Amino acid sequence: MNEHEPAPSTTSVTMPRARKPASRDAAPRGGSVALALLLALLALLAAGYVGWRQWQQRAGVDAAVLNTMDLRDRVSALEHRLDAMKGGSTDLAQRLDAADRLDRTLQASQQSQGDRLRLLEEAVGKLSENTLSARDATLLDETESLLRMAKERYELFHDAQGAAAAYALAAQTLAAVSDGTFAGLRQGVEAERHALLASQPAGQAEALGKLTTLRGALSALPLKPLDAPAGASSSGAWSRIGRALAGVISVQRDNGAPLAVADARFARELVALDLAQAQAALLAHDPTAWVAALQRADAGLASQFDGNAEAVRQARATLKQLTDALPNDTPVQLGAALAELRNLRAVHALSNSPAPARSAGNAR
Repeated sequence: MNEHEPAPSTTSVTMPRARKPASRDAAPRGGSVALALLLALLALLAAGYVGWRQWQQRAGVDAAVLNTMDLRDRVSALEHRLDAMKGGSTDLAQRLDAADRLDRTLQASQQSQGDRLRLLEEAVGKLSENTLSARDATLLDETESLLRMAKERYELFHDAQGAAAAYALAAQTLAAVSDGTFAGLRQGVEAERHALLASQPAGQAEALGKLTTLRGALSALPLKPLDAPAGASSSGAWSRIGRALAGVISVQRDNGAPLAVADARFARELVALDLAQAQAALLAHDPTAWVAALQRADAGLASQFDGNAEAVRQARATLKQLTDALPNDTPVQLGAALAELRNLRAVHALSNSPAPARSAGNAR
């Protein structure tokens, strides 16, 4: 209510004039109340906003404090871990230092072991060289002995087969030699071995088989009749004398007598012996002895056996075929491989022996 307005008079006659000022005063009062309520509401809102802001600030401060405390704890933990890591790094540095010292010790030991191993390898190498040289020398001696034996066997007994076998053993022994100097010698050994094999007669086995068959068939060949058939009667004087004496003295052979059996066995054994000599001559590559033995066997068949028998004629035909097929008597020249081996060994010995002398001279 305004203080300058005059108070209403109670002596007013007309009531409506008295009501008009009351409505004018009520309107300002309602506006004031509304304004006051608005202001109060605004103040309340402001206070609530301020309180909410303060609450937020306090909550933020509390959160910041908690974060700060958490960070402080984490920093403390990190400091402890850093301290522990510093101690661990110190321990690790000490261990690394110890490992470094151990590594240097192991390197020195390894170098020493390497030196000892190198010396041991050199010693083993020298020992192996000596062993190989001794082994090669033994193998070369054996090869030379085989070649010499093959040459002498062929020259003495004409045994080409045995000599070729000895050459094959010599080639195998020579292949085991580790020194490459003697590698080319195997070609010469093989060439002489092939020459020995080629010198064998092509039909030697067949001829030996035929002679063996003949020797086995001698027991079945028929001998000549012991008594010759009687000739025509003669009227000469000597015939009459013979007939006259025949009445007094009679001479005839008895097939059942031991002497006849012995004669037949002796004849067969003589022919068999001649055939055996022919076989030996064929193996020895002796054409002269071969022909002579076959001729003696043929003569024995002609003189002691029945020439009219088919088996005897076939046996003599076989002997004639064998006589015509003379064995190859061309000798094989051996000894080139043996001479080459001896020359190589001599050159090898000369090339190895001056080396120590030169080294000794350089040392002086």
